[in-house]
Amino acid sequence: MNRTASLDRLKSETFDICIIGAGASGAGCALDAVLRGYKVAIIDKKDFASETSSRSTKLIHGGVRYLEQAFKKLDFAQLKQVRHGLEERHIVLKNAPHLARPLALMTPVSSWLEGLYFKIGLQLYDTFATNDTLPKSKWLNKREVMAKIPTLDSKKLHSGVLYYDGQLDDARYCLALVQSASEAGAVAANYVDVSDFQKDSTGKINGIHVSDTQSGTPFTIKAKLVINCTGPFSDKVRLMANSGLPERLRPSKGVHVILPKETLNSEYAMLIPKTSDGRVVFAIPFEGATMIGTTDTECDDIQSEPTLNQKEKQYLADTLNPYLAKKIDISQLRSGFGGLRPLLSADPSKSTKNLVRDHEIELDEASGLVSLLGGKWTTYRLMAKDTIDQADEIFSKNNVCTTADHILAGGENYILDSWKELSKKYDLVQDIAIHLVKKYGSRAELICKLTLNEPLLKEKLSEHYPYIKAEVVHAVRNEMAVTPRDFLARRIRLEITDWDETLNSLPVVTALMARELGWNAEEKQRQADDYAREISKFISDAE
Repeated sequence: MNRTASLDRLKSETFDICIIGAGASGAGCALDAVLRGYKVAIIDKKDFASETSSRSTKLIHGGVRYLEQAFKKLDFAQLKQVRHGLEERHIVLKNAPHLARPLALMTPVSSWLEGLYFKIGLQLYDTFATNDTLPKSKWLNKREVMAKIPTLDSKKLHSGVLYYDGQLDDARYCLALVQSASEAGAVAANYVDVSDFQKDSTGKINGIHVSDTQSGTPFTIKAKLVINCTGPFSDKVRLMANSGLPERLRPSKGVHVILPKETLNSEYAMLIPKTSDGRVVFAIPFEGATMIGTTDTECDDIQSEPTLNQKEKQYLADTLNPYLAKKIDISQLRSGFGGLRPLLSADPSKSTKNLVRDHEIELDEASGLVSLLGGKWTTYRLMAKDTIDQADEIFSKNNVCTTADHILAGGENYILDSWKELSKKYDLVQDIAIHLVKKYGSRAELICKLTLNEPLLKEKLSEHYPYIKAEVVHAVRNEMAVTPRDFLARRIRLEITDWDETLNSLPVVTALMARELGWNAEEKQRQADDYAREISKFISDAE
């Protein structure tokens, strides 16, 4: 993935399909389309997965809440959503085993009757998970629950129901999709902003007017078909293509807070099924911390980055505290993040938490624009399949979707225990070797090899985390990282787990990126100052 080479190709070649938006749905579409034989381009206004697709709860799931609602309200749309999610769950786990893995979740219960209710519900959840190797749910006694999550309040606990879903590193999973599409022949570039569409004499789109936001250079991408995969920003692109279209998206805001690992002191996650407003909240171990989320509130301003505020922080703390022996204080917050959900508009009178997170493919006959609307991370592959099936219809093709069995970049011949060999061969401490294998999979040695000529690249960016300097160099050379935030927020996940250590690591990261990208002293300082201001704003908004 070389950005300069990609931009040259975008300017000079004609594509069958150009995809706007390089989050999960766009990246999924790019991989599916290129594997079907199309000449594909994929662009994003910012970085890959820089919006919704890097700000999820990191779960691969069918949706326990949707199953409950389906039976309570006899809502078959909710049931369909659960079935789709559980059908796709095992594919997401299988295709990138270094980035997605099973996660055990505990549901604490306070009475025998409540335990029976959740056990029956989760058994139903299990029955929908066909072709699946995850363990089935279990009803555990109090002693068994406390052995797994020792920080729970034993005085309020009767028992617990254990079940399994999947967990993924969402930003890196999306990057693996883009990498895989690129290696199959797609042309990918980040920081390419769309300003308008070019149309033929019949009003059909045949090009996209864009600019490289890093250089300011405008150019036009020629494409026979354009697919809009911009998530919560889909309406803006739809209306740019055809101002007569009705708005279809009702974005909602979801936030997460990050607390020390000791909050749960467990490798098990926790589902909190009863909250003050009927939402489901999760407490999940992630990257050496405990992540709590999510909220679900109406959001009118989608132009500003959603951030965590004091009220949201308190709500999540108040939701978790009744289950803990030692209550958490919001001053323990290490970081937090917010994201927008691209919920499909159904009934203006419904709140967003009642909208089904399913997807829809829209073909605008007037402009020819195809838009992928709605959806969620777990079903990204199914969403992409439906979208490229629509492209097949437009091109009068009958291609076969092969993404269910396409192992993503880094997942080929993946062996977790390979960290032992890397540790010995490159003289790496255990936590660094394990981290590299879990994030880069079978390609972890690419990072290790960088340290042969520069042993200093083995040094950690922070003494508290296993990230090393070589990863910065690799991210710039091979993963199209352009800014410090690209690296710190998405190539590694330090921004979403620890704001203080992100700021502490920033000077070293900026210096390495400056060396790789040829920044002068002024540009290096500007990059560092701009990102430091962003982090400072997140901190002040949360206080």
